[in-house]
Amino acid sequence: MSSELAISVRGLGKQYRIAHLNERHTRVTDAALAALKGVFNPQKYETFKALDDVSFDVRRGDVVGVVGRNGAGKSTLLKILSRITEPTTGEVRLFGKVGSLLEVGTGFHPELTGRENIFLNGSILGMRERDITRQFDAIVDFAEVERFLDTPVKRYSSGMYVRLAFAVAAHLNPEILIVDEVLAVGDTQFQDKCLGKMKDVSSQEGKTVLFVSHNIAAVRALCNKGLLLANGKLVHQGSAEEVLSMYATRAPVAVSSHVRQNGAYGLQLNSLRINGAETAAGSVDFLGPLTLEWELESGEATPLCIPFLRWHDANGVVLSEVWGPEESVDFQRYDGRFSFRLALDSMSLMPGRYFVDFYLHDVAGKEVFSAPECVHLEVQPVALPGAPRAYESRHGLLRLASQLSRGIAPTGA
Repeated sequence: MSSELAISVRGLGKQYRIAHLNERHTRVTDAALAALKGVFNPQKYETFKALDDVSFDVRRGDVVGVVGRNGAGKSTLLKILSRITEPTTGEVRLFGKVGSLLEVGTGFHPELTGRENIFLNGSILGMRERDITRQFDAIVDFAEVERFLDTPVKRYSSGMYVRLAFAVAAHLNPEILIVDEVLAVGDTQFQDKCLGKMKDVSSQEGKTVLFVSHNIAAVRALCNKGLLLANGKLVHQGSAEEVLSMYATRAPVAVSSHVRQNGAYGLQLNSLRINGAETAAGSVDFLGPLTLEWELESGEATPLCIPFLRWHDANGVVLSEVWGPEESVDFQRYDGRFSFRLALDSMSLMPGRYFVDFYLHDVAGKEVFSAPECVHLEVQPVALPGAPRAYESRHGLLRLASQLSRGIAPTGA
């Protein structure tokens, strides 16, 4: 039985302690005094279960899509499988060498060149120098970074980082390939190239792939098996179609009006409003007006950055993207509380469930803050005046702005 398994997980759990700080310290003396007071007044902690009693098996050659809302435990699971972090409880057994791509730049040294980082990252993944040398040309060709091979990677864009990191992970012959959401950073052409490589790795070479993505279309095209996580628990394991169907139909997880989603520079998403109501999950009538508002807070000055919004449906199909400059919101630094407001005169998406991702990007296009699926929106069916029936989800994704007129056909001579 074990000869057919690539991964065996039993009773896996991961807990974190979250400290509740009453105040922020800007000076070393204040922090030292607070630490001294803490001896007599112990700090309060909250226990958070990122994973709770998760058990499953993955057979050799399976391509498994791991799906779930943000905070479901997907990235924590992959970090444990990649041996980046240790589980609190439970057991993981891996039958084969693991190659992982979890975050942009993981395993890279920013001061080293692309050439040097190929050998560094390959060594971290457990490959001998002669094996890396044998695959070197294929890695460079796949990553399409030959021109910048002797440039320090700190000067690479996030897309170039991902191309090189994926190329290294995929070409150094891991028996188990673990890929997190990072492919979303690359352009569409390169994403397709990566998906094709993962198909080849699984179908032609018999390797095992674990793939985490919010792009449901990519999961459906690539994976034959699936895992659905929710609130740290394994909700369902089965075929990819079964898992994706359950994921698409599950009611959205209740989202607190104070999201408190942390990012770099002390960035937090404090609250969301849909048509003036403080909520992250709401509804709007088809062709009705919509206003979305995000209130954030920064603990220190951010770099120059702009908001970036992505709309997608329950299957992960991207419907629209909005960049700040297109809406006359220029690059600037933020410190303290600030907010953004997006107004639509008419909701042209057909009735159904949709999600909005919110990001802040710097001038180089690198992600400064992310809150994927922070807005859950239900578009309600509406019958237009004079129409024989209401518009529903079966009528497509959106209603084009158009004018339909009737003319008189010309008569023959």
